[in-house]
Amino acid sequence: MPINELRSIATFVKAAELGSLRRAAQAQSMTPQAASQALAQLEQHLGVRLFHRTTRSIALTDEGQRFLETAQPALTALQRALQTVRQAKDDIAGPLRIVGPHSAFVSLLWPVIDEFCTLYPEVQPDVFLDDRIGDWVQDRVDVGFRIGLSLAAGLIARRLFPLQLIICAAPAYLSHHGVPDNLYALASHRCGVFRQPGTGKLLPWHVKIDDEVIAHEVAPALCTNDIDMELEAVLSGRVVGQLMSMSAAAHIRSGRLVPLLTQHVADHLGVFLYYGNRTAQPARARAFIDLAIERLAGNPAFVMTEIELKNAEAAGRKAHARH
Repeated sequence: MPINELRSIATFVKAAELGSLRRAAQAQSMTPQAASQALAQLEQHLGVRLFHRTTRSIALTDEGQRFLETAQPALTALQRALQTVRQAKDDIAGPLRIVGPHSAFVSLLWPVIDEFCTLYPEVQPDVFLDDRIGDWVQDRVDVGFRIGLSLAAGLIARRLFPLQLIICAAPAYLSHHGVPDNLYALASHRCGVFRQPGTGKLLPWHVKIDDEVIAHEVAPALCTNDIDMELEAVLSGRVVGQLMSMSAAAHIRSGRLVPLLTQHVADHLGVFLYYGNRTAQPARARAFIDLAIERLAGNPAFVMTEIELKNAEAAGRKAHARH
């Protein structure tokens, strides 16, 4: 049976401190038999006798005294280190590694991080935004955000809200170019297309037809690998674009954008919060997860209802109908 050195050394030190192997066993929630076995294993492992033992008392041998003088400070330091880590796990303080996509996530994440910093000023957020999907373990991530259908195995994922893909145009564009009546009419319009940062590929628009989401190719009048620039291009009236709801919703509600062909809005993707096993997480990570879920899950600021979209489209078509 292999020796458990840490337990055996701790039993030896406690027995030397208390002058009794039985009391050492009680202090460590062990049976006397287990304590005696641990001490015997340690002596066998070292090849020396550490105690003179009788049925009534124990006394250190010379070798035992020398071993105690060396082992006791080291064991105390190790126990202090373990206690420090346990306390740190329960303190809402220290570094917090947060990752997420770069595109369109600043406006979503910053209010949550800002509020969290106010609530817990001893936490130091370390935020890394990148559209590439990195290695959760290698990047030392505490909490992550991602757009997609699913996430890496071994992680706990919480879907915060559906990500709608909405075809939009600015009123200025519609006044100048007219309003497309169907998907195929987009061929005669100036369309903005997103270029995927990782591959450089131009992405098709994804649209819903009946209950199926399909890829719909459009000819790009403008393309960019930055979602914020794509939004600006649409807001300026330069192009029609397919925008994510968390970018477009506020502009549609304010009248700066008009949703188009809303019967084809796709919502097969979602925004996810992900993390590892909660029981092993520091308290600061658990507190941030709870706040993020409270503020973001089902937040109507990032999702538009079907009625909202239809009404906004109808108003836009009426305002820009050609006579």
